[in-house]
Amino acid sequence: MALFTGKGDGGTTKLFDSEPGKRASKASPIFECLGMLDELNTLVGWCKAECPEDLMVQERTIKIILHDVQDHLFTLQAEVAGAQKSVPLSSVEMLGVMINRIEAEMPPIKTFLVPGGTELSARLDIARAIARRAERRLVTLHESGERIVSESSRAYANRLSSLLYALTRLVNHRAGVSENPPSYKGSL
Repeated sequence: MALFTGKGDGGTTKLFDSEPGKRASKASPIFECLGMLDELNTLVGWCKAECPEDLMVQERTIKIILHDVQDHLFTLQAEVAGAQKSVPLSSVEMLGVMINRIEAEMPPIKTFLVPGGTELSARLDIARAIARRAERRLVTLHESGERIVSESSRAYANRLSSLLYALTRLVNHRAGVSENPPSYKGSL
C-alpha cells in the first residue's frame, strides 16, 4: 500500500461504499467525524503507552482495556466510512460493567473535579474530552442523514467518555492523589 497516491490532492477521496468512479468531498461531515475518531484513537494510544503493566481493573490490565477501545474506535471509523460494521451491543454493556466496577472502588462524585494529578490521569482526561467531541461529531453526522450510525455504536461513543473519566479517577485514586473540586474564583 502506497503512503500517498495524489488522488486526494483536489480535496476528494473514496469511502467504503463509494460508487465506482465517485469521490466524496473531504469537507463532508463524514471526514470531520473520521478525523475526530482518529484523533481520539491516537490519544488512547498515548494513554496506553503510559500505562503500567500491572494497573488492573478486576482481572484485566488497563493497557489491554485501552487496546480494546482502540479496536472499537477502528470499527466506528469503518462504520462511518461506509463499511458494514458496527460496535456490538455486548461491547457497550461491557463498558457499563467496567465503569460500575471502577465506581465501586471510588468515593461518589459530588462535584466537577479539576483535571490533573498524574501523567496518565491527565492524558486520560484529554482523551475523555476528545471522546465527547468525537461523540458530538458522530451524532451530528447521524442526525444530518449523510450517514446512519447504528444505535449501539452511538451508545458506545457515549459510554466511552464515561469509561475514560472513571479510569482517570481510578488512576489518581490508586496513586494517592486527592480529587479537588474547582473553587470557581472570580479573578486571578
